[in-house]
Amino acid sequence: MGSLGKFKPYFAAIFLQVGLAGMDILSKAALNQGMSNYVLVVYRHAIATLVMAPFAVILEKKVRPKMTISIFIKIMVLSLLEPVIDQNLYYVGMKYTTATFAAAMYNILPAITFLMAWILRLEKVNLRSIRSHAKVFGTLATVAGAMVMTLMKGPVLELFWTTGRINNHEAAAKNRTDFHDTIKGGLLISVGCFSYACFVILQVSEAVTLKTYPAELSLTVWICLMGTLEATVAALVMETGKASIWAIKWDTKLLTAAYSGIVCSGLAYYIQGVIMKDRGPVFVTAFSPLCMVIVAIMASFILAEQMFLGRVIGAIIIIVGLYLVLWGKSNEYKSQQPLMEQQIEAAKLDIGTNNENGSFDHQAIIIDEKSQERRDSIVV
Repeated sequence: MGSLGKFKPYFAAIFLQVGLAGMDILSKAALNQGMSNYVLVVYRHAIATLVMAPFAVILEKKVRPKMTISIFIKIMVLSLLEPVIDQNLYYVGMKYTTATFAAAMYNILPAITFLMAWILRLEKVNLRSIRSHAKVFGTLATVAGAMVMTLMKGPVLELFWTTGRINNHEAAAKNRTDFHDTIKGGLLISVGCFSYACFVILQVSEAVTLKTYPAELSLTVWICLMGTLEATVAALVMETGKASIWAIKWDTKLLTAAYSGIVCSGLAYYIQGVIMKDRGPVFVTAFSPLCMVIVAIMASFILAEQMFLGRVIGAIIIIVGLYLVLWGKSNEYKSQQPLMEQQIEAAKLDIGTNNENGSFDHQAIIIDEKSQERRDSIVV
């Protein structure tokens, strides 16, 4: 890859977080207007399915593998974990709190993903390596920064774009939550984070979806379609007898559903799958703290949420932690590439030598397959 190609995963991950930040702001506005979070999840994934399906049918016609019962069950589980459980809990948690708080709490996601990946041996940690130290301390720092943003308010920062706004204090009063609502919202979002971490881990684990169904666009469409069906069942159960909640007009509610479906379900699932296939689940979730920083800034502009000194300090800690994680993983990735290339070259030489001698060394093929397998499964 050229110098620009090396930064593609970083650009894609940052784009992903910017898109999610926009969803948080729109979702909070729609929920404040009385939109049901269960209906929002249904419409979001229905739109994502309709938008992404034509691309999957055309672009992956020749590479799409055959659907089996095993793969279908895995897709159903993935659809239940993220589109249904995670998103509904996240939206309910946001109802109890604010957009900035919800985004801040979601920063425990990298820690949960890192721990699960470590337990399942998808993430390697060598306590004698400075790169592993950077990943561990960076993950802890992102969580600590999120907690600082959540628990430490400090004085209000009078920003030039909020100074003099007539409705600033009124909007801030609407966004204020009491302690009990904060606890409820925090617990719901935490459970949603665990569900999402399971979703990410299952996508890249050995012999799971991305391994057995390596067509990212088609997989995205299947997840969105099954998520729509499962979310519809959940909505009908949770909102029994409330037919009016399904009505939607040309307003913020429709905009939220369309934006969330196209950007945060359709494009996000696809981009996530591509990045994770190369860099692993921890790389993707390590960027999630950026979403909170972006939401905090956008919320002060759009929703007139007050900016506190504690949130700024927490954001700085999170950025430092994010840098440590990415530094550790980047150096780990560089150190592993030469070894894999050497193994592949050695295997090719062995095959060539054995062919000249009229023999065929099966061990060489095993080495080459293991090298390729390691390239696919290694997490950086």
